Amino acid sequence: MRKRIGLLAALGAVLAFGQEDYLARAKKLAAQYIGIDSHIDTAQRVLIDHEDLAKRTVRGHVDLPRLREGGVRAPFFALWVPTYYHGAEAVRRTLDLRDAMQRFLDSHPDQIEMATSAADIERIAHSGRIAAFLTAEGGHQIDDDLAVLRQYRRMGIMAMTLTHFRNNDWADSSTDKPAHNGLTEFGREVVREMNRIGMIVDLSHVSDKTFYDALAVSTKPVIVSHSSCRALSGVPRNVTDDMLRALATNGGVIGINFGEGFVNQKDAELLMQAVNSISFSKIPVLNGKALDDYAAREFHDEKPVKVFATLDDVVAHIDRAVKVAGIDHVGIGSDFDGISGPPHGLEDISKMTQLAAALLKKGYSDEDVKKIMGGNTLRVIRAVVGK
Repeated sequence: MRKRIGLLAALGAVLAFGQEDYLARAKKLAAQYIGIDSHIDTAQRVLIDHEDLAKRTVRGHVDLPRLREGGVRAPFFALWVPTYYHGAEAVRRTLDLRDAMQRFLDSHPDQIEMATSAADIERIAHSGRIAAFLTAEGGHQIDDDLAVLRQYRRMGIMAMTLTHFRNNDWADSSTDKPAHNGLTEFGREVVREMNRIGMIVDLSHVSDKTFYDALAVSTKPVIVSHSSCRALSGVPRNVTDDMLRALATNGGVIGINFGEGFVNQKDAELLMQAVNSISFSKIPVLNGKALDDYAAREFHDEKPVKVFATLDDVVAHIDRAVKVAGIDHVGIGSDFDGISGPPHGLEDISKMTQLAAALLKKGYSDEDVKKIMGGNTLRVIRAVVGK
């Protein structure tokens, strides 16, 4: 019996050492690649609660210390505006978010700087700082005006999702009833203009028809910044295998979303029940400060939820996307600070090296992990921005 216990202990020690070896290897790799997360919603915390992300915080999933710990040196900060902000109000809210992020950047130039190109990202990351890449999350934020789109690009907003939770005037969303059969002609014009000015087209949140319409128009690689695989988790925000193949043909990248329902089917069923219970008629028609106060109450009412999802579920979605689209077309788009229930083992952005370790354990090579954790998305940035 004593001999058997000794053998079991030795086996346990070998297994533990093996796992630690993967983590040590992942941390060593993280010092070599530029980790990119193509979607976090942390800007809301900066605007609404004036949080100083330069310090480790007790709230949320992201701050500068945890970004460094997780090896994520170039996060995409989404300037998300809820779809109940209409017209000029949506533009105003975008500017408020952009101003909040600028004030944060100006306060900590020794730790973070805005990036507007792949070269910027490399320069800033190699200086030991965080490269902030700003994006807009919802085409309603341009108020149907290409001049507003161009102005956003001049302000350093480098990507935009064509829709968010509901349809806008020129594109159908994945979580609304179709109104346009995909993109309208103006919607196609938006995609062409984004290509022209060097702004990344983001196809998360769009309907399947909008997805294919945008790919038919775009002459540049696109991203699906924070979605996962519908074959494994049946929510409409995820993409089908055929969509993954089309994305690969375009040269684009999908950022795998960690959120509740996106990576585990049990969570997906609960998420869809919650989505179907939403009554849009209860959303008030407000403007200015009253609308901002309503948004703040919604933000603070968001409570953590228990999930079934685990780190292994995220690995399974990455693996599926790699098998279908190819290793050059998969990245990370966690949706941290925009999700209520991160997976067990990936509780915040500091755990990204745990994900890299899990990929190594799965059999992915060092070069494969470098591509998934940031290299593929950096390639798209370079291809679209042109430098």
